[in-house]
Amino acid sequence: MSDEKKLAIIATKGSLDWAYPPFILASTAAALGYETEIFFTFYGLQLLKKDLDLEVTPLGNPGMPMPMGMDKWFPVVGLALPGMQGMMTSMMKKKMASKGVADLAELRELCQEAEVKLIACQMTVDLFEMNTSEFIDGIEYAGAARFFEFAGTSDICLYI
Repeated sequence: MSDEKKLAIIATKGSLDWAYPPFILASTAAALGYETEIFFTFYGLQLLKKDLDLEVTPLGNPGMPMPMGMDKWFPVVGLALPGMQGMMTSMMKKKMASKGVADLAELRELCQEAEVKLIACQMTVDLFEMNTSEFIDGIEYAGAARFFEFAGTSDICLYI
């Protein structure tokens, strides 16, 4: 039996604001010596695409801090205005760059270099008729049962 700790992550969201947690947590765990796997299912599969053209989702995210205190005075319905999502995405990317936060492609590559296993849910790929040529190299395609083999023995299992 190995003394190595294990972290299992299920990534289900495909927006910019939800893309960071699985990669940050996985790369940190790997750096701490954890054997780590991320299972990407449903919209989380967007995070495995070569082209990471993701946007933030301010409309369904009441905890998101807004510039100029907008979260206090700007009506929630205003977040549905045309162009608002693009504006919020641009602002988020600029904020992250100014704070020295690595971009998603770099974080994802860091995970791969640290031997984090990235697993694409085969059932979801088939369900949405996704073209696997759009995905990055070095990922595994498997079903939930394969992931549970690992998750069932993990020390920590996170659903993001």
